[in-house]
Amino acid sequence: MASSVLNNVFNVFCRDSSAYFATIGFVTASYIAFKAAFNVIKILKFLVFAGSTNFKKLGSWAVVTGSTDGIGKAYAKELAKRGVNIVLISRSEAKLQEVANEIEKESKVQTRIIVADFSKGLELYDSIRDQLAGLEIGTLVNNVGMHYPFPNYFLDVTDREELFMKLINVNVTAVTMMTSIVMPAMVERKKGAVINISSIGGLHPMPLITVYSACKAYVTFFSRCIQSEYESKGIICQCVVPHFVVTNMTMPFLVTTKRSEKRIPSLFRPSPTTYAKAALDSVGVSDFTNGYWAHSVQAAAVGMLPEGVIKMMSVGFMEKTRKANLENMSKKKE
Repeated sequence: MASSVLNNVFNVFCRDSSAYFATIGFVTASYIAFKAAFNVIKILKFLVFAGSTNFKKLGSWAVVTGSTDGIGKAYAKELAKRGVNIVLISRSEAKLQEVANEIEKESKVQTRIIVADFSKGLELYDSIRDQLAGLEIGTLVNNVGMHYPFPNYFLDVTDREELFMKLINVNVTAVTMMTSIVMPAMVERKKGAVINISSIGGLHPMPLITVYSACKAYVTFFSRCIQSEYESKGIICQCVVPHFVVTNMTMPFLVTTKRSEKRIPSLFRPSPTTYAKAALDSVGVSDFTNGYWAHSVQAAAVGMLPEGVIKMMSVGFMEKTRKANLENMSKKKE
């Protein structure tokens, strides 16, 4: 009797469980298919409309922060090639003048330089505002950024409180204040583009670069909110989310590769020039982009994974990079 009852219960459970798991499987497969289709549509949209934005029509000047190296310098040069005058903002006057001379020689546009150390906080923005006054700024590239020297645990970071405040000032305060300074005139003219450079670390929590990851999450959400608020007023606010690009800032994160290969661009690790050209082609096409097709493929693949798996992979990579950096530092001391 008892055996018969148990068998009946077991059969009902198996029958109901099969239906339950079949439903879960169908929903999961449908979700994956939908995301894949959505990514394909985004790629097709980019291929059709890439490069459709005329930056000269947005305004005769573009402002690029963090513009003496890497992605910022590449953005400045690419915008100049498209006929826009360039305001370069960074902390080294010598480097600023060098890049300005290169741009004027290569693209025959006007340049201006503004020396500003964004790690200082609010004290520099009145001067920046005054120096930008009167310019018809159609494009703002909030590129200036600061990273950890290398991945490390929160409490193990050398001079952590000073570093954390600099990270917040450079990665958070700068994008907020520069947008506040430049965007009012864009809204008045009903046209303009604000391009904010975030990071893959601003989409998924990245332990061992905790404060940087949190800062870039701010940039991501800030950009998407500004786009929602001001799209109807003629403003493009684009959030750009790169993966690895070959720049000085990414070098400490590539210590596990051969030294000779660190600065060699590859399919998934493009040069700043390749990246900036592709990313600028997406302005007006997508307000949230990885900027470069191979990075979009990477992002789509990562986006299919559970958050726990992404965190595990991130911690593994950061731990490996941390150990390699500490070993290199130890060898240098010897």
